[in-house]
Amino acid sequence: MMEVVTDNGDKSNDGAVGGLNSLSSALVNLRGQSTLRSLHLVPLLLLLASCGIIAPASGAGGSWKFLQNVGVSGMHMQLLHNDRVILFDRTNFGRSNLSFPAGTPCRANPKDLALPQGDCTAHAVEYNVRDNTFRPLVHIVTDTWCSSGYVTPDGTLVQTGGWNDGFRKVRLMPACTGTDASCDWSERLGDPNVLAADRWYATNQRLPDGTAIIVGGLGQATYEFHPKPSSFGPGTFALPFLGQTNTLYPFVHLNIDGNLFIFANNRAVLFNYRTGQTVRTYPTLGNGEPRTNPEAGSSVLLPLKPDPTEAEVLVCGGAPVGANADAQRGVFDPALTTCGRIKITDPAAAWAVETMPSPRVMGDMVTLPNGEVAILNGARDGVGGWEFAKTPADGPVIYRPGNAPGARFEAQNPAGSPRPRMYHSSALLLRDGRVLVGGSNPHQFYVFDGVQFPTELSVEAFSPDYLDAANDARRPKIAFPSSSSTGEQQARGQRLLFLQTQVDRPHGYLVSGKQKMPLPHGVFQATVQMPARPELAPPGYYMLFVVNGRIPSEGIWVHIS
Repeated sequence: MMEVVTDNGDKSNDGAVGGLNSLSSALVNLRGQSTLRSLHLVPLLLLLASCGIIAPASGAGGSWKFLQNVGVSGMHMQLLHNDRVILFDRTNFGRSNLSFPAGTPCRANPKDLALPQGDCTAHAVEYNVRDNTFRPLVHIVTDTWCSSGYVTPDGTLVQTGGWNDGFRKVRLMPACTGTDASCDWSERLGDPNVLAADRWYATNQRLPDGTAIIVGGLGQATYEFHPKPSSFGPGTFALPFLGQTNTLYPFVHLNIDGNLFIFANNRAVLFNYRTGQTVRTYPTLGNGEPRTNPEAGSSVLLPLKPDPTEAEVLVCGGAPVGANADAQRGVFDPALTTCGRIKITDPAAAWAVETMPSPRVMGDMVTLPNGEVAILNGARDGVGGWEFAKTPADGPVIYRPGNAPGARFEAQNPAGSPRPRMYHSSALLLRDGRVLVGGSNPHQFYVFDGVQFPTELSVEAFSPDYLDAANDARRPKIAFPSSSSTGEQQARGQRLLFLQTQVDRPHGYLVSGKQKMPLPHGVFQATVQMPARPELAPPGYYMLFVVNGRIPSEGIWVHIS
């Protein structure tokens, strides 16, 4: 965190944050032109309108807003560095509610189980956050059902695996510019398999060298790399821990020492993926209730301090033992109310169990720019699966990691009427500080009538209370460099780092054309020190924010090479 000294002598803590790619402080957007890691220090011009007392957190604050009906249910969502969200679903259920543009050839895939003769509807969209518009994407060919993905250092979305003909496929989606309608997924019928094993319900984690590791998947107690190393030996590598626990969507986080924290079912290991050795085995969480799919909880790596020596992981929600079997016979057990927090860098690490305000399974956790965590979506009962839950989860909950135990959770009561977001829903952080939510389809097909929870094709935005108008006077602004569209943030596998920052009152002028004007009141110059090691921030695009107390600025995009 940094301290901002205002002209009236008051001080307020100021921090810098980000997500899978997010940073907090103040930083220059170099648009990928330079290597920030070798630069170390970056200048930034800030505008802090006023200081005084920072508005306290308020459970009554915040709001929901309906944005669009995009015609596709958002099982997967990814924000790219053009401020556009790639939203997509399965391809094997039949027609979506979004037709291909006129003149576009239909998707004809003989291995499609629903429409092998041709499907003229889109199963992916590009949603433009700035304009609140969307367009269909037409070149997904194989099935992306419960696939996984990551974003490369150059900002390309890589989506791996899926189901059926998609088990071993890799699809690429670039960050499009302008209005080029031909910019789309790069996948063609007949593309060769790329992956060495079937990867359905696998997890991707970006590594310090910018490549990715793909961990698990149904029946796969193994891992592999993408792209494959030039001398990779076998295509897959054994990971017996998954065979002893659960291979479906394990929680994977890059630790600050370069090893991987891998959580499955109810326990975790610290794993050296380079040698294939388990570095540390952590104790079982709580009473051993399952936390990963289908008893689907959620997990985040908590914000890292500048030059960190410690890292912590939070795992929340899940379902009791036997809940999956009960759901298959129509009995929906209450979800778990507990979370586990653990310092993964501690050789004698132990879980601290905390209690949420309400039960939740199939929830999403999103790290916010001020270091808090939003917990939203999901159900109060059942497990992940078609028709396997009957009660939507309560509203959003904010978790404040820095508060004392017992005072970290706060249930929110935002204005508006959000839609239930249960099985196959998603959430991610936007550059303006809102949380975008989409998806929810607890049915095998698109169903809109005669059911309690119809297939949801909309996207909505949750605005945390820090975006309330009451906080506008305290909201900092990054005046220079200006925001431009170059960055990336992903909900699954996100990272948030606080940066060391020095803030000074600059003695200079603003130059506009031939005019030279004194800097206005409330302007500060910040110098930000970037993370020194790729284990802390792998190369790629990041959102950078300035935080005044707990009130963030709008972010800008930066690139770390």
